[in-house]
Amino acid sequence: MESYIRKLTAQTIILFGLMAAALFIPAGTLRWTAGWVFFGSFFLFFVGVSIWLYSYNPSLAIERMRLGGSNQQGWDRILFPFMFTSPLAWLVLSSLDAARFHWSHVPSWVEVIGGLLMLISFYLFFLTFRENSYLSPTARVQKDRGQKVISTGPYAYIRHPMYFAFIPFMVGTPLMLGSWFGAAFGVVFMILPARRALLEERMLLKNLDGYEQYMKKVKYRLIPYVW
Repeated sequence: MESYIRKLTAQTIILFGLMAAALFIPAGTLRWTAGWVFFGSFFLFFVGVSIWLYSYNPSLAIERMRLGGSNQQGWDRILFPFMFTSPLAWLVLSSLDAARFHWSHVPSWVEVIGGLLMLISFYLFFLTFRENSYLSPTARVQKDRGQKVISTGPYAYIRHPMYFAFIPFMVGTPLMLGSWFGAAFGVVFMILPARRALLEERMLLKNLDGYEQYMKKVKYRLIPYVW
């Protein structure tokens, strides 16, 4: 437990230091209520889920600490850094737009909807964490942890619910902050998880027993009845 807390504390400090810089340096001010609402909400969600994982699924909590590894797929070593840095660029753009230059004029009711979408994304992320004990941040088949196909919960409807949760998060958050440009960036960002989903499926088809049958049963990757 002590080792986990140390690693969690270090990762949290680094992550939120980067997020604070991406939010408030481009904004040019700390007096930005919407920015603090997002920052505080995300911090509470991140820490809360981390503590919940260690309490109820410690093996996944430890797995989530891994960034890389000998059996991480080669293509993921290239794609994963973009999956991490693109949201930081998204925050920078949203901050420049909403707090410094005010390019966008987002109605208050749209900002409220954006906040609700962000909260919905948190709930979807949590459902995915709760259901899938093999939800590693990197693309690898976890034979060391006895990985098996997960087909319950949100996985009964789409094959990549984690990536689906990014849609309301990446679109809703900048709307809450007051940035149409950030929301547009969020839509474009979905190219990355969509590509990663395709590559992950190739990996799982080749290396995980039962995944082909699962794909036949659950036909949609990201969006039900669409794709």
